[in-house]
Amino acid sequence: MTETVPADTTALSTEQPSQQHRDLDLASTAELIRAFTDDQAAALRAVQAAAPALERATDEAVTRLRLGGRLVYLGAGTSGRLGVLDGVELLPTFSWPPERLVTLIAGGEGAMFRAAEGAEDDRTAGARELAAAGLGAQDVLIAVAASGTTPYVLGGVEYARSLGVLSIGISNNPGSPLLSLADLPIALDTGPEVISGSTRLKAGTAQKITLNTLSSAIMVRLGKVYGNLMVDVQITNLKLRRRAVHLTALSTGASPEEAGHALAEAGDQVKTAIVMLRLRLAAGEAQALLERGGGSLRVALEEAGVAPERAGLEGSGH
Repeated sequence: MTETVPADTTALSTEQPSQQHRDLDLASTAELIRAFTDDQAAALRAVQAAAPALERATDEAVTRLRLGGRLVYLGAGTSGRLGVLDGVELLPTFSWPPERLVTLIAGGEGAMFRAAEGAEDDRTAGARELAAAGLGAQDVLIAVAASGTTPYVLGGVEYARSLGVLSIGISNNPGSPLLSLADLPIALDTGPEVISGSTRLKAGTAQKITLNTLSSAIMVRLGKVYGNLMVDVQITNLKLRRRAVHLTALSTGASPEEAGHALAEAGDQVKTAIVMLRLRLAAGEAQALLERGGGSLRVALEEAGVAPERAGLEGSGH
């Protein structure tokens, strides 16, 4: 199949040599450190410039996900690894159900640990793997490619669009094929790299900030955060258990001992424990109230008659 890639990749801004660092190999160690760290500031500026696109992507994704859709990440190389990383962190941070998450990287799971750069050239593979994952119309596809020309990613987005799946495209080259193809393009104009073409540098940083921002904003909109507290944390180790006890105590005024006891009765569900303590309910009653509120702790408390200004932390304004 014909690949949609530019005839000359040097036309891509991410591939152009940096005019600021033409003698990088002659720089001192201190100059190298300064060059690499200073250049990262451009990554943040690129994401900030893309804020309107991120806002649209968040709102559209939330609409689909509220209907039961899944988050699907698709990428290759560094972009693919960043997508996988963002996806897998949603489970411990927000208790996002694993059955509602798909992470695909060109070359398969092994490409997370050993580069499989050639795998990204198969345009049919992205579509084939999405089909195998049972991609459906309510799903949300987040496709990431620094160049915006990766055949694996483009083929996947084409397939997603044929099914009516919402596609969010993230690329570091404005005007790239990915941004033209995706329903919701997010352009991160990071420009040339300190080391020419090494998009694991500030292009990758911009992608990481964008993915962090997008997925976190989605989770907040879905009621996974109360005030600014991570109340859907999944307790999988001692550190997270201590965090859950602290969050429960902090948002209810209970002692750590009371918070720990409520968490045990709530099956380690922080939101349920908070409702139990705030409303003096049994675990089953608290869970039922949360379910009626769509899983939102704030909605559940407000429906139970707790004043909004008292629904969060004392002195927090929430």
